Amino acid sequence: MLRIQIIVIVSFFTLFLILFSSTVPDAAVSISDDDGYKMPPKHIADLVDAPWTPGVSISPDYEYLLIRKWPGLKPIEELAQPELRLAGYRINPGTNAPSRGWRYNEFLFKKIPDGKEMLISGLPEDPVISEYKFSPDGKKLAFILTEGNRLELWVADVRTAEARKIVDGGISAAFSDPYEWFPDGRELLVKMILPDRGEAPQKPLSPHGPNIQSNTGGKTPARTYQDLLENKYDEQLFEHYFTSRIFTVDLKGNMAPVGEPGIIMDMKISPDGDYILTQTIHRPFSYTVPAYRFPRKIEVLDIDGKSVFVVDDLALADDIPISYDSVRKGKRRVGWRQDEDATLYWVQALDEGNADIEAEHRDGVYTLEAPFDGQPRELIKLGFRCDNLYWYDDDLAIVTESWWKTRQERFWTIKPGNRNTQPNILFDRSYEDRYNDPGNPVTTCKDGRRVLLTSDKGRSIFLIGQGASPEGERPFIDEYHLKSGSVTRLFRSESPYYQSPQWLIDPKKKLLVFSEESIEEPPNYILKDLRKGKETRLTSFPHPMPQMKGVHKELITYQRDDGVRLSATLYLPPNYNPDDGPLPMLMWAYPREFKSADAASQVKGSPYNFVRIWWSNPKLWLIDGWAVLDGPTMPIVGEGDEEPNDTYVKQLVASAKAAIDEVVRRGVADRNRIAIGGHSYGAFMVANLLAHSDLFKAGIARSGAYNRTLTPFGFQSENRTLWEAPEVYFRMSPFMHADKVNEPILLIHGEADNNSGTYPMQSRRFYDALKGNGAVARLVMLPHESHGYRARESAMHVLWETKNWLDTYVRNR
Repeated sequence: MLRIQIIVIVSFFTLFLILFSSTVPDAAVSISDDDGYKMPPKHIADLVDAPWTPGVSISPDYEYLLIRKWPGLKPIEELAQPELRLAGYRINPGTNAPSRGWRYNEFLFKKIPDGKEMLISGLPEDPVISEYKFSPDGKKLAFILTEGNRLELWVADVRTAEARKIVDGGISAAFSDPYEWFPDGRELLVKMILPDRGEAPQKPLSPHGPNIQSNTGGKTPARTYQDLLENKYDEQLFEHYFTSRIFTVDLKGNMAPVGEPGIIMDMKISPDGDYILTQTIHRPFSYTVPAYRFPRKIEVLDIDGKSVFVVDDLALADDIPISYDSVRKGKRRVGWRQDEDATLYWVQALDEGNADIEAEHRDGVYTLEAPFDGQPRELIKLGFRCDNLYWYDDDLAIVTESWWKTRQERFWTIKPGNRNTQPNILFDRSYEDRYNDPGNPVTTCKDGRRVLLTSDKGRSIFLIGQGASPEGERPFIDEYHLKSGSVTRLFRSESPYYQSPQWLIDPKKKLLVFSEESIEEPPNYILKDLRKGKETRLTSFPHPMPQMKGVHKELITYQRDDGVRLSATLYLPPNYNPDDGPLPMLMWAYPREFKSADAASQVKGSPYNFVRIWWSNPKLWLIDGWAVLDGPTMPIVGEGDEEPNDTYVKQLVASAKAAIDEVVRRGVADRNRIAIGGHSYGAFMVANLLAHSDLFKAGIARSGAYNRTLTPFGFQSENRTLWEAPEVYFRMSPFMHADKVNEPILLIHGEADNNSGTYPMQSRRFYDALKGNGAVARLVMLPHESHGYRARESAMHVLWETKNWLDTYVRNR
């Protein structure tokens, strides 16, 4: 123990010199003749450019499907547009909207069940569509259309598919979700930029003074957030771009202001349309936590904008303990009961929000009905943290709770209108146990309100689950009788398909819409009469990549040397013949922590899913002749009082060895030509495997964190701080073992990574350490890219780098 502590102290001192000494320059970066974006071979590029299978939604009245089409990856020019990074948010200052969201370029409606299609008309050429919402009655669809630097609000009639613009710019979408439908579908609430806000503040040429933060002694730990406010100028920019005012707008475009301007984070209309629940951020701001933890006033306005009730005025939440299940003090999860006209509900911590202290009750759930001048009513006290609430009527609501330390969850039924009735437990189980997961309650839109879907006058509910089993996932929908606990299985996925229930559109007639896919068929949607067995196909999306037909897919299981069962999905190239012999293989994985070896041993995935090829997915390399082992489970188990990460490296290496032994035993992989890859925590895994084993011939690590001393207040599922478990942080940090990495490693990272903990500096410093110790390493930093890569140029270049790396150090080694 003393030796480990000395090593840790010495390493911290060395790290301090590397990171902070002004006399130690960054390691020189080699500049070669291959600068600039590169393209992979055509057979790989064609997969990247293949059309994406459309997304599908359904109208609240279950009469129409909405088919949403994407234009593909963005050009780098779009990512290179001006971007402000303020208080944990990233916006385009020109549009006053998020800078990195996905966009659609085509919407069409499809009638159920006859399949008649109608392309939304009236839009400009090559529209950029986002933020879509059906009206509560399902008769109209609203969406945001971006024209240059202007956000416009459009509304389409679902029955005619004719769209028209009702707000011509000036919409504020800095927090996303910039509008809400009124319950009657005749008006909307919209957050608008102040018409007189003027030009953005100009950055001063000289500083006003030093930027100072101080702590008076209280504990205020925080995770390693990015894009935080840093100075007074940032504060001014935040107020300028995030301040808005609420307006009502009718379908003719007539507008009227509601309430006062503010940094309005959220707004929700009561089910009767008479009140507006707002959440408005105010000073003092913080330089250590994102905006969602800033002081916040939660308030009810009447329809004219007058304040009628202040729910809470939350203080700055910079003192939330880092332990999982710790939460903010005060009221949270504030909303409207969907089964009542105007009744508020909220959740409030009963343990000061601190998961580390002992407490009989952790959370309470409360309601208060209009006109909000009475006393709040307590519905239930919970021993864990509240997760979800499902409303139906005064005789039925479902409350779910969970607790991370024990991996336990409970489902309760309550009677919101009866003070004298005790809660009834539905399920009390480990959420790690996927085989016995009963599923989640199904909701429906009733009179424009999202409530539980029931049958038999509220005596039964419906549950949809993934249906994990030793044979793989088989999604299902059950009818569950609340009083008796009896279950009627209505539908279960059957081989050779992966069938997933989507919407039970008529519980009396038992009409179900489910998606169906197979290894060579993309997801399509089918309407099934569960009583008669009749099926009606609603969509017929073609295979987007016919060149990938003939891929071999198999869900395999094997065992680790400590007895833990493992699983993975094995893919072999199109038309592979076993006589061809073992292939070079790419494994791609992501470790996960468990408190139960039995749960860790459960099979994950399905043998019948469609072989989707996304550019960043390892399955793409099948087209290049590689075998792929996707998602080999890497469980890190700590049962009882044991912490999983205390034996992280040992379990990780054992899992990797078991996977290699299995594919070699099957004769599909050459032990001397296997590479390991991963993204984020998977990249961290890659670096550790190369440092602590000689199982792989090369590694590919994307957007990882390699030095855990730079995330000292916890990471992933590690709840302890650096000062509580220094040996664990040291052992798990590949940076501390860079001298042991003796296989080639390709590091890729977005220069604008905003994920907590994976600062771009992590890859830069790890590369410096590898280079300084003589390792074969290459560092690729992608301009303008965040934690996931969005630009076509970036994707193509990553694939070019990856192919060269795999060919050089694995296939042709």
